[in-house]
Formats: sequence, C-alpha cells, structure tokens
Amino acid sequence: MAGVPGDTTRRAAVLGKPIAHSLSPVIHTAGYAAAGLTGWSYTRIECAAAELPDLVAGLGPEWAGLSVTMPGKEAALAVAAQASPVAAAVGAANTLVRRPDGSWFADNTDVAGMVQVLTAAGVSAGAAVTVLGAGGTARAALAAAAQLGCPSVTVVARRPEAIDELRPVADALGVALTPAGWADAPRCLSSADLVVSTVPKGVADPLAGEVAWRPGRVLFDAIYDPWPTPLAAAAAAAGLRLVSGLDLLLAQAVGQFEQFTGVVAPVGAMRKALGEATSANFLS
Repeated sequence: MAGVPGDTTRRAAVLGKPIAHSLSPVIHTAGYAAAGLTGWSYTRIECAAAELPDLVAGLGPEWAGLSVTMPGKEAALAVAAQASPVAAAVGAANTLVRRPDGSWFADNTDVAGMVQVLTAAGVSAGAAVTVLGAGGTARAALAAAAQLGCPSVTVVARRPEAIDELRPVADALGVALTPAGWADAPRCLSSADLVVSTVPKGVADPLAGEVAWRPGRVLFDAIYDPWPTPLAAAAAAAGLRLVSGLDLLLAQAVGQFEQFTGVVAPVGAMRKALGEATSANFLS
C-alpha cells in the first residue's frame, strides 16, 4: 500500500528465526527518516516458518509490509493471495506487501537486488555462471542468471539430491542446470565468469587456495560477516571484482522499501546507515 511523507501509524517488520542479528531495521528506519515518513516504524519479529501463517493473519490494517528471511520464505509465498512471476518461479518470497483489500502480495526482491549488484559489477549476458550451494539463495541466483541473459548455470553442491531439488526451479526459469560435485569445485570456479557462493560461513574456506582465479571475473559471496571471507580475499588478490552479502542486503531492502511505502527510496541514506552499523566501507 502506497504512502506519502507524513503518513502516520504505518508498520513493517522483518520475520525470521533467529532474527536478532538482522540489519534490516537499520536500513529501513534510515530510509523512513530520510524520506520524511515520520509515522512509519520497522521492527524485528522472531517467527518460525510454521508460525508465519497465523502471525500474518493476525496483523492489523496498519501493517504495510513484511520482509521475510530464513526459514520463512516458502511459507511467505504460501500465505499470499497473489505473487510476482519471479517469486512463483523461485518458490520463495522475501517480501509481503499489503494490498488495499487487506490481502498480501508476495515478491522476491533478492532476485532484482542480485541482478542490480551483479550488473554494477560488470556481469553481462552470456556469462559462464557457477553457483556454490543449492539452497534458497541458489534459487535466487538461478533467477538472476536468467534475467541477466545467462542461459546455463553450473551448480556445485555436496549433496546431489540438493541439486535435484533445484531442477524444477531451473526449468521454470528456462535455465539449463549442470550439476557438479564438491570435488569439482576448484575446476568449476576457475572456469566461471561469475561465481556465486551461497554456502554457510566456513564451508568454502578450503577452496580459497585451490582455484585458478582469472582476473576481471566476478565473485559474489553472500556472506558478510566476517568479511572478506577467505574465498573473497583470495579472489580479490587475483584481480576479481567482489560483491558481498551486504551489497545484496541493501539492494533487496531498497526494493522492499519502495513497495511498502510507494516512495522512491533514499538509497544514499540507507547505504550510509548500513555502512555505519557494520563499520564497512565496501558499498558502491
């Protein structure tokens, strides 16, 4: 539901479990202040996936939107009356927007955010893409590759069955998926124009010294704490362009802000607040 500067008593929040670490309130609250949305507030709500439907059903009309992080992205899609094509194809939503009739619209701004930050890093159509990991962020990476005009993606994972679970997503997006085992990771990363690492903290560390990195390529590492990761540090030393999880966090939040409020996001103020909260100096 759209808002205008000065609107009062409008609420939004980020849902997830655990959620205390979330930086989303920092970004959105800074945006509200810079845009003059004096009556808006943004909070964290601890919420497991099974709890999400009842929580959302109980929210009053003052609620304009919800950001959804793990583990509730599939549940968020299920509670929506309508979803964007990309959220439906990916099978997950990180954004719920209140419609004027009180229903919820689901979107996945992770995808648009990923496209934005990767385009800014120089990724172009036809790039050879390798994704490390086969979880939720890998789904967004497949969708981003499709939108960037990269028709095929190599997915490297420790469990073949995890890659199999991605195949319906790849098919829905029109992306050819090539599976690879973890032992093939150094070769797959070495040959890629774009590497997207979606694995948890520490998992990719042993690969840092095993990849024949090629200067001018791009590494997007979804981790942002600690930063740089050993993988990112090795890639940077070899002349790759880096994109971090914080770059994506900001980009996807900007998309949510504009859908929640109907106001153009004050990106500079939101970027500054995130940088100050993390003592980071890496955002373009």
